[in-house]
Amino acid sequence: MLFLMSQAPARSHRRARSLARRVLGVFFMLAGANHFLNTAFYVAIMPPWLPWHLELVWLSGVAEVALGAMVLFRRTQVWGGWGLMALCLAVFPANLHMALNPALFPQFPALLLWLRLPLQAAALAWIWWSTLSAVARPNRFADRNL
Repeated sequence: MLFLMSQAPARSHRRARSLARRVLGVFFMLAGANHFLNTAFYVAIMPPWLPWHLELVWLSGVAEVALGAMVLFRRTQVWGGWGLMALCLAVFPANLHMALNPALFPQFPALLLWLRLPLQAAALAWIWWSTLSAVARPNRFADRNL
């Protein structure tokens, strides 16, 4: 009985992680699709020192859709998680460019542009917890569930 009680928190933790992973996947797939629906916006936020603005917007959109889909499946969730972490780091310069140049984006309050930056860290934590942390820290009861 004690063993079953100790399993309940682990089970609910796995369910929460699974739900977070699914929401993450759908979120990034929709965000990636938005690169094609609102291409001009994404091109406008590209730092001027980066080349091929349009191509990079399309590439990042395709990557978000593909990596978002990958985290939906257990078999590919780790690769998708690592890819999404890399992608978040890759798009950080665009978010920083917006925060440093609020006059270029008058449709957004400057404070909002700065608040987006720590959200990148929150996104990385969400990706790690929902896709990679279970692999890095296997369930100590896994051998008992055979």
